[in-house]
Amino acid sequence: MHAYSMLAEGDRILVAVSGGVDSLVLAAILTLWRNKAPIDYELVAVHLDMGFPDSNYKLIAPQLAKISLNLEIEHTSFGSDVLALADKQNACFACSRNRRTRLFSIAREKNCNKLAFGHHKDDIIETFFLNVLYGGNISTMVPSQVLFSGNLTIIRPLAFLEKKQVRDLAVQFDLQPTVNPCPLEGETKRDTVRQLLEPLYQKDSHIKGNIFSALANVRTEYLLKKTK
Repeated sequence: MHAYSMLAEGDRILVAVSGGVDSLVLAAILTLWRNKAPIDYELVAVHLDMGFPDSNYKLIAPQLAKISLNLEIEHTSFGSDVLALADKQNACFACSRNRRTRLFSIAREKNCNKLAFGHHKDDIIETFFLNVLYGGNISTMVPSQVLFSGNLTIIRPLAFLEKKQVRDLAVQFDLQPTVNPCPLEGETKRDTVRQLLEPLYQKDSHIKGNIFSALANVRTEYLLKKTK
């Protein structure tokens, strides 16, 4: 939070809560940090029900109640609409795009100047490889990103934490995540990238940290550049 100046006095932060372990831990950390930080900020927790048949949105609010945080729920058909399309290859991208666009709108409607996501170190690394392998570009998610001429900033306070650490924190906070209701869970391009990386992590414990460090140590002079 300090390294990327994520929080400031008077911030109004929209916390995107999917119900997974990452977003629940994110909500808990922001709540605990507010109690001890020398600044004052507001938290607005929102869950977008994506409209999947096995949606379990009713299980999320009781978890946030443990940290005294209210949850607002908005029902959508984003997930079911995308799954109805013939092209399943880009379903995750389309679903994520619709979800994020709506969160941007909610942030504007609720006068929030920050939007907090629960992405962690593993997510950032996997996004880098997703973009390289499937998008043909070198980029990833960043811990803090200013959008819309400074009217909204995306923050990712869990950026330095590995997935295992997030899970350990969930146990400490006594938070029980919900199961992802998406029928494509486990069959996405991100899952493919995760399966490619896991054997490398197991073979050498330094690899994950090295990849993460490399994302902030880009030697552009050694990248391909066309002269014409």
